[in-house]
Amino acid sequence: MSNNMKNIEFEKPSYSEWQDAAIKALKGKPFESLLTKTSEGVTLEPLYTQESLVAKLGEELDKQVSTIRSLQNNQAFRVAQQIYADSSEAFFAKLDDSLARGNEVVTIDSRVNFEWTEEVLAQLANYFSEYSFKISVENSNDPLLAVFDKIKVDQRETVKGFIVSKNPITLNDFPSVRSIGADTTVYHNEGANAVQELAYALALAAKYANQEESFEAFAKKFYVSFAVDTQFFTEIAKLRAFKVLWKAFSSAYGVTENVKIPTVAETSLRSFSKLDVYVNLLRAANEALSGLIGGADVFTVHPHDALTKPTDQSIRIARNVSLILKEETSVLKVTDPAGGSYFIESLTADFVKEAWALFIEIEAAGGIDAYTASGKLTEELEKSYLARIKAAQTRKQSLIGTNIYANPADVLESETNPQFAEVKRVAVPFEQLRMEMTAANVKTGILALGTLKSSKPRADFVSGFLNTVGLVPEKSEPVATAEEALAWLNATEATYVVITGNDDDTKELVPAILAGKPANVIVDVAGKFRDEEEAWLANGLNGFIFAGQNIIEKLNSVFASMKEVQR
Repeated sequence: MSNNMKNIEFEKPSYSEWQDAAIKALKGKPFESLLTKTSEGVTLEPLYTQESLVAKLGEELDKQVSTIRSLQNNQAFRVAQQIYADSSEAFFAKLDDSLARGNEVVTIDSRVNFEWTEEVLAQLANYFSEYSFKISVENSNDPLLAVFDKIKVDQRETVKGFIVSKNPITLNDFPSVRSIGADTTVYHNEGANAVQELAYALALAAKYANQEESFEAFAKKFYVSFAVDTQFFTEIAKLRAFKVLWKAFSSAYGVTENVKIPTVAETSLRSFSKLDVYVNLLRAANEALSGLIGGADVFTVHPHDALTKPTDQSIRIARNVSLILKEETSVLKVTDPAGGSYFIESLTADFVKEAWALFIEIEAAGGIDAYTASGKLTEELEKSYLARIKAAQTRKQSLIGTNIYANPADVLESETNPQFAEVKRVAVPFEQLRMEMTAANVKTGILALGTLKSSKPRADFVSGFLNTVGLVPEKSEPVATAEEALAWLNATEATYVVITGNDDDTKELVPAILAGKPANVIVDVAGKFRDEEEAWLANGLNGFIFAGQNIIEKLNSVFASMKEVQR
């Protein structure tokens, strides 16, 4: 019998057969409901097959895969752990410890709490002579740049590293230091999606290439920098797509051979929250794995408390995220581990197509500077940012510990790391409203109707809704009559109460509750009651709470009403 089982072959269903089965399982819902539109405007299919990929890309598929593999650097995913310290003494002590424990790239943001004195720079120069580095500076006058004057002339040719700056830094005598960067993290932190980041990277490359004496001279100094967000497959495809786009870009300059350009990447801080900060660790690990699979060459994992003030423990954990992924996943043993995935290859191709089209549009407008000056770039970023904010506030995008499964007992840290204060994080509106609600000592309640079983689903939903801004509602025992409900409303300290029950109990009891409720208590109903809405609102109901609602808009409105009542 076992031999027969080994020889059994199952017939491979076709896409149309799978589609028929899916439509049957949807029970009347359209097949299109399985399609997902991303923030980049790309439509994700519910199923990807070899046949559909070949039909979509044809011969381009082999070109895409071979291009990505040929442009991958040998030394991938080097650990670039940023050093945080309040004094120069602590800085060098932490730098030594970091390098001894697996850090491979000396990573510094020049905005520190101590001065870059001659002595400090001379000491730092010794590290730059021995290790590769990634430094972030404000501009060409940044005091940290004086470190290069301290490096001995005979050592300058071998010094390797990256200078991250808004504009390229001119550095003579250091042929292996890449100082022209297409830093897309700036746009990422303003809300850019993957396609925009890729297009802006190319537009910056075009701008800088035209400023250099030759494309070859430019390419030796150039690198691209990305922030990697929590959309796992999107970010893998983004990093892979850049290699395909770079090949097309360099071909436009008449370059036929493969010119490898390093990809410097870091975990996204726009996805971080000051609430339930250990979730940031999960986000960072997810993002780092995307970076590893996607082919980043240098990677920085920001500590989970980077938004406030990183500790020795959080820095160590962040560094170990990279080390564990490198050592335990075996991803680096494979060139382009995502290559051949029907979904990722399709997504990569979509990003290439869309990003190249946007890049051409930017060039037609006169280049990245003219495009920015016209206001078009800012308009695009604002649109992407607002869409992302709306997705978080309506829970279409989950921000665990912030917009869902929030812990109201969390203490919101008031301290802010100035390095990351300007990042447009989607968690900020939740943090701000929680701070205001906590300061105002807002009292809320849930009035349950009917039985525990019938009222609990909506009561739990409302409780979670209020928890997102730190509110812990007082919950009534389920009441069966309007008299019991009014007795509870008159006894509670809550100035904002949400009525929760099934549809029948709510329709039966709400009119009488509204007729007798205390004037100083704002009352909402959980659920959508379109037929009763007009009458209830006319009789004193404040509004409704329901799934898909904008949490921040709703609770801001409630907070404003509470202030009015208190006056």
